[in-house]
Amino acid sequence: METKFKDKAVLVTGASRGIGRAIAESFAEQGAKVVINYSSSADMAKEAAAAIQASGGEAVAIKADIGSPAEVERLFRDTLDTYGRLDVLVNNAGIMMTKSIEAFTEEDFDRLFTINVKGTFFACQQAARHMQPGGRIINFSTSVAGSIFPNYSLYAGSKGAVEQFTRQLSKEFGPKGITINAVAPGPVNTELFTEGKSEAQIQAIVNMNAFGRLGETNDITGTVLFLASEEARWITGQTVRVNGGYV
Repeated sequence: METKFKDKAVLVTGASRGIGRAIAESFAEQGAKVVINYSSSADMAKEAAAAIQASGGEAVAIKADIGSPAEVERLFRDTLDTYGRLDVLVNNAGIMMTKSIEAFTEEDFDRLFTINVKGTFFACQQAARHMQPGGRIINFSTSVAGSIFPNYSLYAGSKGAVEQFTRQLSKEFGPKGITINAVAPGPVNTELFTEGKSEAQIQAIVNMNAFGRLGETNDITGTVLFLASEEARWITGQTVRVNGGYV
């Protein structure tokens, strides 16, 4: 096991599966103590934590609805009670909806912005209150925010808000020695992306990047770990597009 993040406490939201789980596992492989946050997928989150423990790492699964500021506050309190500190926050939890503007409902709007925007903002607020000096915050956006696609307006708009939070908050976190950046993946081979898409739709999107394939979770984790490292201490307020030349 590598020890680059030895004794660091890392909180990854939405980490029971997909990119979030891959990120949690990658931090654990490098010696971090990991909190796997989940909202409803208890079995998957506990299995992810158990897998890390079986590999000699340290992890715990903690349930919290990221869309609720009260539950976010409890999540941070439980993290501090468990590990005594917080060094890295990865705001990975999010949902995606694709519909025409005529089809979106107010309930759709509220749900998407509650999780993607409100959840990220109030997690950053808790980090401002509790994170160790020199800490790292990595938010999640999407490369769709840099392109023009039909039916992605609401999703892209929510992630555009996340990118603006990331830029503006850098000046607030800077005096604490904390960096805050965003990672914007392109299409990645996860359930979040593939659900509801035909093979033809997926292939059309694959053809838009430079490598002719979907991204995989391990194409994303390296950038996240770099932004959480000491080597990235002079990078803040930025959005990094990790998309194989998709946009």
